[in-house]
Amino acid sequence: MNHDLFLPRSTQEATLVNLLRYRAIQQPTQAPYTFLVDGETQKVSFTYEKLDQKARAIAALLQSMKAFGETVLLLYPPGLEFIAAFFGGLYAGVTVVPVYPPRGKQRITRLQAIAQDAQATFALTTSSVITKLGQSFKEEPELVALQCIATDEIPNELSDDWFFPEITNDSLALLQYTSGTTGNPKGVMVNHDNLLYNSALIYQSFEHTPNSRGVIWLPPYHDMGLIGGVLQPLYGSCSVTLMSPESFLQKPFRWLKAISDNQATTSGGPNFAYDLCVEKITPEQRKHLDLSSWEVAFNGAEPVREETIEKFSETFADCGFTKSTFYPCYGMAETTLIISGGVKKQPPVIRFVQEQALKQNLIVTTTSDSEDAKAVVGVGHNSLAQEIIIVNLESLTPCLDGEIGEIWVAGSSVAGGYWNKPQDTQQTFNAQLLDTKGGPFLRTGDLGFLLDGELFITGRLKDMMIIRGQNHYPQDIELTVQNSHPALRANCGAAFSVEIDGIEQLVITQEIERTYLRQLDVDEVVKSIRQAVSEYHQLQVYAIVLLKTASIPKTSSGKVQRHACRVGFLDKSLDVVGDWIANLTETDLLQLQAEVDDLWQQVQNSDVNSDINKSDTDQKSLKPTLTEKEIQTWLISHLAMYLKIPPDEIDIQEPFSTYGLDSAVAVSLTGELGQLLDCELEITLFWEYPDIETLSQYLVEKFQSLASTTYSVVV
Repeated sequence: MNHDLFLPRSTQEATLVNLLRYRAIQQPTQAPYTFLVDGETQKVSFTYEKLDQKARAIAALLQSMKAFGETVLLLYPPGLEFIAAFFGGLYAGVTVVPVYPPRGKQRITRLQAIAQDAQATFALTTSSVITKLGQSFKEEPELVALQCIATDEIPNELSDDWFFPEITNDSLALLQYTSGTTGNPKGVMVNHDNLLYNSALIYQSFEHTPNSRGVIWLPPYHDMGLIGGVLQPLYGSCSVTLMSPESFLQKPFRWLKAISDNQATTSGGPNFAYDLCVEKITPEQRKHLDLSSWEVAFNGAEPVREETIEKFSETFADCGFTKSTFYPCYGMAETTLIISGGVKKQPPVIRFVQEQALKQNLIVTTTSDSEDAKAVVGVGHNSLAQEIIIVNLESLTPCLDGEIGEIWVAGSSVAGGYWNKPQDTQQTFNAQLLDTKGGPFLRTGDLGFLLDGELFITGRLKDMMIIRGQNHYPQDIELTVQNSHPALRANCGAAFSVEIDGIEQLVITQEIERTYLRQLDVDEVVKSIRQAVSEYHQLQVYAIVLLKTASIPKTSSGKVQRHACRVGFLDKSLDVVGDWIANLTETDLLQLQAEVDDLWQQVQNSDVNSDINKSDTDQKSLKPTLTEKEIQTWLISHLAMYLKIPPDEIDIQEPFSTYGLDSAVAVSLTGELGQLLDCELEITLFWEYPDIETLSQYLVEKFQSLASTTYSVVV
């Protein structure tokens, strides 16, 4: 593709370094990036000139340390420091590796695996992250050798020492590690041309202009947040307002309010984000939203649901949102980002097929009012200068229109393979058709079909699960489960997901050691599994099925058959010795919601809450104060609702992780608890005060100490 938005002297010089240098010279005062520090009003910005200077300073230091050609970890929370470090690495001619700073056991394990696989020698980060992680780095052999550099301490004057690195458009720019197994991490090798080409595809398909305005909360270490949120504004000379994922999860209203305030034209995320907005944003809040400027609401990274499209469109219609704004799309790290997308301003393509036939990998179209109808949402077409074909897995030949097969892709966005994994690269990136020898193609591992040129996704060949937009590999979860309790047999378990009420939920099936069968304490084993999965993977488990020894479905070679376990779970044919399921009924959930609403009403009507300090100003009031018991009641009710377990099963002295509290729920709860207490709470609250008793004691003490202080009323 001709990258005609900037003018390198040759195709070989079409790099992101040249592009940012061009912007800094031609548009020095333009501010492409604004970050909402608190997710609402506190803003910091970068102009092209300031970003270029900061990047050159970081690069000059790396160049003085002979880092050219090395792999360098980027350990940053979301924010402008990450953006400066990303471009600083490219300016130095290194290969950058974005990784989120560890929080909890799971992420330190992932960081170790990535650092070792990438053979990283340096880590760019901030002084605060170094302070927090210093001890961990000293204790882990994979991390102790890293040279950590706090980029917030690098003086800007160092920028004068920078010199242009010897790179071209095919120079490796980025290792994008997929959210995959910690035992075998895969870094996708992405060069400058991949990044520019895919940026051009996004610019074209979203019909961006220099006047486009984005709002992005997606994490920058993820391909959608990085290429869509950081590189697209640079490529298109447009602007973006950024916020952290935690800011969105705490208060989903912040996302749509930022779109409204900035009159954004482009924003989006995984399907669950739209569901969360429907669930959490109140009618009163919707009155303050103007979404009429929103032109592209992209929806990707997990299955796109017709019900979500309809509910969101209906819920926010009065805010100016139209259904045609939705833009279902499909992509993956192995193709830099986008593979396919629809036509802007046209409604999503929705077809109805027979559900029973679909389960047999057959496509039989039907009408929406058919009893067996299942809606499938198209994720775009074959016109984005990339070749998409559906391949029969037995014959390795192209399928006919409407036939299900594996999705194969070819084009300039396809990355160079997996870092230091030639066998995996050959298998995934160099597929050929058997009849025509056409190729090479990337095997996506996804199943789907083409109908009238539109691509539809129907499932996965791989066992990988996508939950809340994040990839999770079953072998990692299975190992965590089997190490959680001595009653569980090694290599005899399966983790998989099932769709419950339109949401992917995690299920564990696991054999028990023969010596534990007679006196098996099911509750103890279940608690151990839920706690371990929560701590290491930040996931909550929907169901756990404990199986009789030597009964789990396996192949003749002894490999566990996850698909057969899933079928056995659904049709209840497994040899079960004990089980647990998050099975609160709708009536139970409504009762819990009523109790929470009653508590909220009590707080609103309390004498303390209405006590106005008239001596100072009529616009000040005391914070609401709750008793320790009231806070405990609130936490028990909300945990029960989120985790779908009876309230009487919750012990206030047990760690939250015991109940399988995942990170997204924990962050969301801090937002709701902050609303109850009329204050901002740290997103790490549920990690720092890890059980109900400790947390409620802390909150009561905190607000008792502030009881004599007045605060402005929060509207």
